Amino acid sequence: MKATDANLLTFVNKAPQFVIPIYQRTYSWTEKECRQLWDDVRRAGRSDHIPVHFLGSVVYVEETLSTNTSRSPQLVIDGQQRLTSVTLLLTALSRVIKDAEPVDGFSAKKIRNRYLLDPDEDGERAFKLLLSKTDRTTLNALVARHDLPEAVSLRVKENFGLFLKWLEQDPEAATDICTGLNKLMIVDVALSREHDNPQLIFESMNSTGKELSQADLIRNFVLMGLEPKLQTRLYEQYWRKMEEGFGQGAYVAHFDSFMRHYLTIVTGAIPRQGDVYVAYKAYSHEQTAEGRDVEDLVREVWEFSKYYGALVLGQEKDKSLGLAFKDLRELKVDVAYPFLMEVYRDYDQGVIVAADFLEIVRLVEAYVFRRAICAVPTNSLNKTFATFGRELKKDRYLESVKAHFLRMRSYRRFPRDEEFIARMQERDLYNFRNRSYWLRKFENHGRKERVSVDDYTIEHILPQNENLSPEWQDALGEGWAAVREKWLHTLGNLTLTGYNSEYSDKPFAVKRDMEGGFKESPLRVNQGLGQLDTWNEDKIKARADRMARHAAAVWSSPDLPQDILETYQDPQEPSTDYSIDDHPHLTSGKMRQLFDDFRREVKALDACVTEQFLKLYVAYKAETNFVDVVPQAKALRLSLNIDPHELSDPRQMVVDVTGVGRWGNGNSEVKLSEAEDLPYVIGLVRQSLERQLGGSANDD
Repeated sequence: MKATDANLLTFVNKAPQFVIPIYQRTYSWTEKECRQLWDDVRRAGRSDHIPVHFLGSVVYVEETLSTNTSRSPQLVIDGQQRLTSVTLLLTALSRVIKDAEPVDGFSAKKIRNRYLLDPDEDGERAFKLLLSKTDRTTLNALVARHDLPEAVSLRVKENFGLFLKWLEQDPEAATDICTGLNKLMIVDVALSREHDNPQLIFESMNSTGKELSQADLIRNFVLMGLEPKLQTRLYEQYWRKMEEGFGQGAYVAHFDSFMRHYLTIVTGAIPRQGDVYVAYKAYSHEQTAEGRDVEDLVREVWEFSKYYGALVLGQEKDKSLGLAFKDLRELKVDVAYPFLMEVYRDYDQGVIVAADFLEIVRLVEAYVFRRAICAVPTNSLNKTFATFGRELKKDRYLESVKAHFLRMRSYRRFPRDEEFIARMQERDLYNFRNRSYWLRKFENHGRKERVSVDDYTIEHILPQNENLSPEWQDALGEGWAAVREKWLHTLGNLTLTGYNSEYSDKPFAVKRDMEGGFKESPLRVNQGLGQLDTWNEDKIKARADRMARHAAAVWSSPDLPQDILETYQDPQEPSTDYSIDDHPHLTSGKMRQLFDDFRREVKALDACVTEQFLKLYVAYKAETNFVDVVPQAKALRLSLNIDPHELSDPRQMVVDVTGVGRWGNGNSEVKLSEAEDLPYVIGLVRQSLERQLGGSANDD
């Protein structure tokens, strides 16, 4: 590696061409970064006290370390964002100054022939900077003053427009910019193909400029070290197809999340959002050690990207599946995507038919919605869906999905009809985060001619106005205020209308009989309202009951005959008859009081926590044991089912007992002997529980 200070424009002028390799990310600077470059350059141009302005480094691979005068293109490893932005600024500058020369060396002709084009070359070799394929045609068209391509690079086009606008808005700007550009300095870092590792150097220098996404790092990792022919083929055959499939905007917004879901599927573990790159490197090394080649791994990512595109980006061609996926997106069921991408793969490979896939999607939708209505804690959902695929029996696919849903208990349960119907009637649904979703589902369930709920607004039949009219007070009775407070935002009192302003706070009979009123409404959710004489608590409750039972059909639960379900049951754990009386250190005194306080706090952590007295210790479980208590004469010895390195323990109370024989489950041990330590210890226990439920205090 050879590193030297260099004037940027001199550096660009001397180099024959800079090429952005196919594995590099697309141009990604936003207006924020462009504005910073503009301000820095102009500040340097205006001030005689600023001799140079350091822009950063440009790292590239050259054929030899001898000289920059070689005619071989230089492959840019780091610095493309800066090079591209300066190229766009120079292109805009050449357009604005035309035949003028505000600063010596900065006529339009000199800018183009020194910094944008090589007059001795033709075709693509004529361009000083060749971007990756997504951006290349757009930049080339701008530099050559040709029409922009149909598949335009939005970032390249928009940022060129910014520089052009800023130059045109200020007549004095061109002189400042020319002077400032002359002061730009870089660190010229030339790498040798024979002696340097571009991947390692790239990673170490990625701290400057706009931070790379996890997906960008992965693409570089996969493609950078390959032979050029293989690199090009894999990029064209797989990676570029993924980029095009996502689209420019979606690629930036979604690709990191997709890679996280993909890794959850193939590894069985859920990586933190910021650790996706590290997780992929580990997975790749593991797979190649087992004999898989790079192409197989890239093909796998590409295949799953198609499933993600169908689920998340609205690319599904099957109408029924596409509608179901849309409902999932509106409900924001991101946690289920790893499982559903697995199922989509099986559907794509012919393991299941479209009808079964559709039913599975609807079951997932119902599961998530019912849990939200029933206020079941959501911190376990990531892990629930990440491990769901392990429970499938491919020869009884749909049946095994239903069975798994029906067998889940406690915090993982699929709420049954009785619980769902009860909560649906009493829940505040007006302030529910997915209000438009559930109303649309209600109205359109079973319809072939769907109603656009967006054309209507939500209506409170009993008005929101706290100052109810005498007519409303009479209808509700003596306790009208309590009735209003209890039922105002609930299912029975909510409906849809296109006449919200006309309805206002009018009495029920007026809303019913007016033009466009309840009697004339074509909406299903308003059926029956036109036949009522009044609106009171009994009517609200009756409508709520009817609609909640309809909701149980809209978001239906899985159904399996009992004899089939029994074939999926796990062997029952042997029952125990142990109690607190079987632990002599807990019979009375300080340890008994400390234990009573401890068990109260642990049970309060989550409704799913269960307690089990065993012969030698007391177990506290969610899915499985998360803390076990071994009572001792002077302390409670706690075994936490979490590795020590995963714990936040600033007081360093936890002892690593990995490989040490102990009663209890887990590699972390802490002793509780004093009541004043209880809050801190409960904090450690909470981390173990959250780890089991699929979340973490430190998770993204």
